[in-house]
Amino acid sequence: MRFTKMNGAGNDFIILNNMEERIDFSLFPAIARTLCHRRLSIGADGLMVVEKSLQGGDYRMLFYNSDGSTGEMCGNGARCICRYGYETGLAGEVQRVETPSGLVTGRRLDRRNYRVRLTDPSVIRLDYPAEALGKLRPCAYIELGTPGLPHAAVHCPGLSGKSPDELRELARALRWSPAFPKGANVNFYDITAPDQVVELTYERGVEDFTMACGTGTGAVVLALTLLGRVSGEDVSVSVPGGALRVTIDRDCDTVKAIWLTGPTNVVCSGQVQDEDLVI
Repeated sequence: MRFTKMNGAGNDFIILNNMEERIDFSLFPAIARTLCHRRLSIGADGLMVVEKSLQGGDYRMLFYNSDGSTGEMCGNGARCICRYGYETGLAGEVQRVETPSGLVTGRRLDRRNYRVRLTDPSVIRLDYPAEALGKLRPCAYIELGTPGLPHAAVHCPGLSGKSPDELRELARALRWSPAFPKGANVNFYDITAPDQVVELTYERGVEDFTMACGTGTGAVVLALTLLGRVSGEDVSVSVPGGALRVTIDRDCDTVKAIWLTGPTNVVCSGQVQDEDLVI
């Protein structure tokens, strides 16, 4: 089994081309759990599987979290897989990638930087408090795509000076809050300067903080744009793994597109030889 490992702003993924490997779909949850384990195998936040398109795209992306659960979409993963698609000849500099939550379009800017249009928001609730640790916490709630990928945007003043350990208990409680029937990715944020945001995301399926979350970054900037707190034009978001940029195209209060731009990194590629992997 051949694999490629990539990361986008520290959000890391294992990519398998199933048009070549022809692995039964039922095995991917177990493959994800095995290969994504950071101490026992390759290690990653998630597994991305490349499949034939079903609806006229260049190819299809299936996403599995490190715990084996399926994901609706992944923004940083989409940027990485666009680079993979371009460099392996699956598509050109402009790509149409099918995902379970809708079509994602991507564009190559240069060798390492890619821009993707995230799936459109299907739910936007700018004032949506959620109960956690015995208190109602102010949040915005956004789902991207259909079915929607759920995100809570939570203002955290002084976030730059806080460690993940200080926020982990609250993040876990919000992730499982009854306010979010599907659970939610929890995105803590703070505005540090005009159109400059710092963000830290606790992700479903990983069940911990990650170095970056592309859809979470898009959801935070969308909420802040609609609230009038950022311009929505090339907003810079600092995450533990680097920096991402988001632009919100809109017509008055109608959101037309969410664009995510950032770096990609090819870490390694080779043959999976994990003896604990049974397929």
